[in-house]
Amino acid sequence: MKVIEKIKKVLLGIVIVVFSCFAIFMTILLLNYNDYGVTEFGDTSLIIIKREISSEKYKRGDLVLVQKVAFDAIKEGDELFAYSVNSKQQVNVEVGIVKDLYPKDKTIAYKNGAGFSEDYIVGKATKTYKGIGTYLSFIESKWGFLFVVLIPCFIIFIYEVYALIVEIRYGEDEEK
Repeated sequence: MKVIEKIKKVLLGIVIVVFSCFAIFMTILLLNYNDYGVTEFGDTSLIIIKREISSEKYKRGDLVLVQKVAFDAIKEGDELFAYSVNSKQQVNVEVGIVKDLYPKDKTIAYKNGAGFSEDYIVGKATKTYKGIGTYLSFIESKWGFLFVVLIPCFIIFIYEVYALIVEIRYGEDEEK
């Protein structure tokens, strides 16, 4: 019986360590949100395609790593991601092909006519992960983070307190 108890403790410890690493990783992603609600590490943004867009390269639910580009490095024909803010102050990410550059104003225009200032340009896509954005979007949402990270952490905490109380209360009897 002692072997089974040790195996149970080791497996539980592994689960707790893996879950803790996951929770810390998700918290880091959320703490690195920029002003537009997109996770950003240095010059790389994690763009989640949340709706259908005009580009055939990206589908709803994809996670796209987008590298910031200096305005001077942008050329006509480049595919760029940019933030657009609607009248309700909701931020969307647009993707398009650059048609015109206006260096004096530091703005660009897509082929579809949409214009963006340098401040709203996210950058060029470097890598795409198919379907991962759907899961990341759920986990980064308020309810997703609550049910996937916070509640399990609370349950683990309660279990550990219970195990400590049982060990303190009944642990001495087993040694005798």
